[in-house]
Amino acid sequence: MTGAAHPESAVAADPAQHRQDLLLEVKDLTVEYVRPAPDPGVVACRDLTFDLHRGEILGVAGESGSGKSTLITALTRLQRMPAVTTNGSILLHREGSAPLDLVAQPERALRRLRWSEMAIVMQSAMDALNPVMRLGAQFADVLRAHDPTMGRKAAWERAAELVAMVGISADRLRSYPHELSGGMRQRASIALALACEPSLIVMDEPTTAVDVVMQRQILSQVLRMREQLNFAVVFVTHDLSLLLELADRIAIMYAGRIVEEGPAKVLYADPKHPYTRGLRDSFPPLFAPKRQLTGIPGAPPSLVSPPAGCAFHPRCDRAFAPCDTRTPELVAAGDRQVACHLHTWGPLLAAERAEQSAPLEELNR
Repeated sequence: MTGAAHPESAVAADPAQHRQDLLLEVKDLTVEYVRPAPDPGVVACRDLTFDLHRGEILGVAGESGSGKSTLITALTRLQRMPAVTTNGSILLHREGSAPLDLVAQPERALRRLRWSEMAIVMQSAMDALNPVMRLGAQFADVLRAHDPTMGRKAAWERAAELVAMVGISADRLRSYPHELSGGMRQRASIALALACEPSLIVMDEPTTAVDVVMQRQILSQVLRMREQLNFAVVFVTHDLSLLLELADRIAIMYAGRIVEEGPAKVLYADPKHPYTRGLRDSFPPLFAPKRQLTGIPGAPPSLVSPPAGCAFHPRCDRAFAPCDTRTPELVAAGDRQVACHLHTWGPLLAAERAEQSAPLEELNR
């Protein structure tokens, strides 16, 4: 797998090392958008559970409205009312310290953690960078806020080192954000997120606003810097084909839930959930026989009034009896997890049909 930092064989062979490498542990995370009484809240993320290890890239994919952006603002505790984390925990495992539950931390403690332990790269760099400050001054602000002993000259020298890592010359530190190209702004945002060498970086579709050539350059730089600095990444996008090149593992979200999670190459080769298969088949492969793309019919459900049972069943061509009444749980299926009745009820129904047809076969002999 591209850039894999934690091969599955090594993890299985040494569970203690696997636990030691754990960086982020998300358990039963539920985020709700509160509405005025008596209207019930809108649950945008429900019972999300996953782990992230040091140096690992976890991709999160899904259509618009699946809860991806709500998830990353909850992870970094950047959410604002009416978004509220109503259940679950986000444990940040720091070296030499006890795990810290980010959900329970006050704003003062979170300010100390941001940039030093975790950072975020926004989708639009023009919105994330201050338009009235020179680029170097923004780097200096971050560096000196987290290290008050650092002088102004040292901060600008460190800023020059950081932008050089993403292919920007030091003389552009005197520029304002509007004087930079879109690709340069996005790369500067990535360098700014790395300013205090955090162990976790969350990226919210950081390549959406750039062309495919610049997208390739940015992703290559992310992989190279990940190898060099060993930070972990949560990379959010609607583009599954992009994650297949970048991520070690992929979590597929639909209607606020994780419906499948596992190694990137495995999900591409053999998706277990019909939604994952639909996402994969919506993108044409570079090297394959010509075929007609099918896509996924319909649209994601409204989270204000989601359908009963499996939220995907109105769009699923493999839906059967339990799908419209029972919500599938995320269960282990080989080397990944999947929330689909095809892998729980399906084998039972197949066995039942086989038993029912056995007497008829005896009569026909």
